[in-house]
Amino acid sequence: AAAMISGKLWLKVPETIKIVLNGKLPPGVYSKDIILYIIGKIGADGANYKAVEFTGTAIKNLSMDARFTISNMAVEMGAKAGLMEVDEKTVEWLQKNRTGNAIHWTGIKSDRDARYERILEYELSKIEPQIAMPHAVDRVVPAGKVKGRRIDQVLIGTCTNGRLEDLKIAAKILKGRKVHPDVKLIVAPASKKIFLQAIKEGIIETFVRSGAAVLNPGCGPCVGTHQGIPADGEVVLSTANRNFKGRMGNPDAFIYLSSPATAAASAIRGEITDPREFV
Repeated sequence: AAAMISGKLWLKVPETIKIVLNGKLPPGVYSKDIILYIIGKIGADGANYKAVEFTGTAIKNLSMDARFTISNMAVEMGAKAGLMEVDEKTVEWLQKNRTGNAIHWTGIKSDRDARYERILEYELSKIEPQIAMPHAVDRVVPAGKVKGRRIDQVLIGTCTNGRLEDLKIAAKILKGRKVHPDVKLIVAPASKKIFLQAIKEGIIETFVRSGAAVLNPGCGPCVGTHQGIPADGEVVLSTANRNFKGRMGNPDAFIYLSSPATAAASAIRGEITDPREFV
């Protein structure tokens, strides 16, 4: 109402944190591990009302699907935005996936004299598979610290890790193997387009043959409304972005977060497992 009367709208421009990612990811370590590691260092409120700019040599080597995972979880450290500079991969993706009137765009780059609230640098070659423990996204430890913890359910999917590349990573580990008899593995492709492509490439068949339940595209049990709400005391390993108490519909369940590779490896073993044993 005030904006309509005055004709003005108050906006606060957030300060920017620059996060420089250098080096190359080791085998078995993925973009989800990168962002979990960063959130563990910065904290769930470490970037409150800030914009986060991800840059560095490592970003250029990441696929678009991998970049989406990192930007998706910027909000989990309180950020207003998780930005990456437009490059050739970005333009190629936009040209391939544009719809309707989305035929023109402007590539965004940082000003040469840009000022940052702070600059953080991380060497990716030193990062291991990461796990966020209940009931906070920033309770992050290397997977080896909780290796062997029994699990009841695994969720692979959501807006964070339900893209085609994520499904391929998980399917590669599950191919020719079976889900542990005491574990429910649920797979939820993020969109209809991804689902159809996964069917075409035989990825869905791999999941079904392994013993997984494949849901229709969407959020699945991540938001706790249907199709996979955990029972009291059950332990869930999820590729989602949040593990707050009650997040999946039951405040008496325990949710851990991981990459699709860690989730797939753990579904086979029936316990939290370092995926590097399978790659």
